[in-house]
Amino acid sequence: MKSMTIKSLCFFFVFNLLNLPVHCQTIGDFKRVDTLMWLLQQNDKYMGSVAVSDGEKLVYSKAFGFSDIEKQIQATTNTTYRIGSVTKMFTSVMIYQLFEENKLRPDTRLSDFYPDIQNADKITIHDMLLHRSGIRSVTDDSLYLEWCVQPRSHAEIVSMITSYQPVFQPDEKSEYSNSNFILLGYILENLTGKDYSSNLEERICRRAGLKNTYYGSASNTLKNESYSYTFSVTGWLKENETDMSIPHGAGAVVSTAEDMVIFADALFAGKLISESSLKDMTKTEGSFGKGIFPMPFYEMKGFGHTGGIDGFRSVLIHFPSENLSLALCSNALNYNQNEILIGLLSLIEGKEYEMPVFKTTVLAAEHLKQFEGIYSSESFPLKLTIKPEGSILTAQATGQSSFPLEAISETEFKFDAAGIRIIFTEGDQLNIKQGGMDILLKKEK
Repeated sequence: MKSMTIKSLCFFFVFNLLNLPVHCQTIGDFKRVDTLMWLLQQNDKYMGSVAVSDGEKLVYSKAFGFSDIEKQIQATTNTTYRIGSVTKMFTSVMIYQLFEENKLRPDTRLSDFYPDIQNADKITIHDMLLHRSGIRSVTDDSLYLEWCVQPRSHAEIVSMITSYQPVFQPDEKSEYSNSNFILLGYILENLTGKDYSSNLEERICRRAGLKNTYYGSASNTLKNESYSYTFSVTGWLKENETDMSIPHGAGAVVSTAEDMVIFADALFAGKLISESSLKDMTKTEGSFGKGIFPMPFYEMKGFGHTGGIDGFRSVLIHFPSENLSLALCSNALNYNQNEILIGLLSLIEGKEYEMPVFKTTVLAAEHLKQFEGIYSSESFPLKLTIKPEGSILTAQATGQSSFPLEAISETEFKFDAAGIRIIFTEGDQLNIKQGGMDILLKKEK
């Protein structure tokens, strides 16, 4: 999902790609794509699968790393991954199918289904698709990581959502909320009399020809499913699993990179919804489209979605003018996903690109000890705890999991998975840099 269990750090993630004024014809330097992905795997930055289609023809598909590290089960292109919030694209397509079948309208009120949710009489299906409902996301619950591993009924989730105060008034602004698409998944089931899994199979998988896409359950690597991992000071650690009854229409789909590009190709070829529906789905209103985001690369106009659940990360992008689709799935990521996408698209599109260089400075534990402490600022809502663990420095933001920092120099450290740089300065201070953020924190006495 936008981040089902992504509370494991990160002040924010940047998912936009480049938006620069030059374009070259697609040439696809897939030997260098191999080089990039193997480089990432060999440096403990990435495991997963990549697929590319050009003109609805699969032109690249490879898997890297393991689906099960403990048992050393090698991933294949048929290995499935939890795709998190890319699920929202599937849910949105099925909602548009209901529009076309006259079973639902964009202006239908949420109160027709769940009248007890606050502002339900003002919230429309259109608002929910655009994340303009004001409904608080269940994944923002302070105890989410404690209860998300246990199964929950629809009634329990609806009760939880009903108990929340609105974050803002309907259609006042855009703010991402997984609750919107959980409820849209429930509404799909209510109107069809079939569960989400059956709707997914009948409405999308059969029509698009998807062979390895389905509603998830507990992962089983013996069935070609993958476990997910996060990187720590001791290496890759297996992540806890969110029970898939919780993300539902917001993040419960399991798929492969190959199936994801086939899905995108089918969607934009008019095989799943009409041209007018697709035009409306991809129309940006406020900050978002309806279950899909604009994702530009140079002057190329792409549409897609990113996903994150447990240790899984995913992205699906389609560029209509080029008829090009790219999908990336990972079950172990210790590098900025946006940087991987830029690398992949640069190589596919024939742009200049330099391979990343992974060189880590090894510092003595005695040197790292000087940075230990709690850092805070009145202008920043989180405190950051820094402490050494052997020869590795770790950081932990308030209420979040700790993450390892790689030394770039004696005073500068990085966490590639989130694109974070931390620079220690004089006066017991540190700078956090991520995307456009540059914040100064001071060590508490």
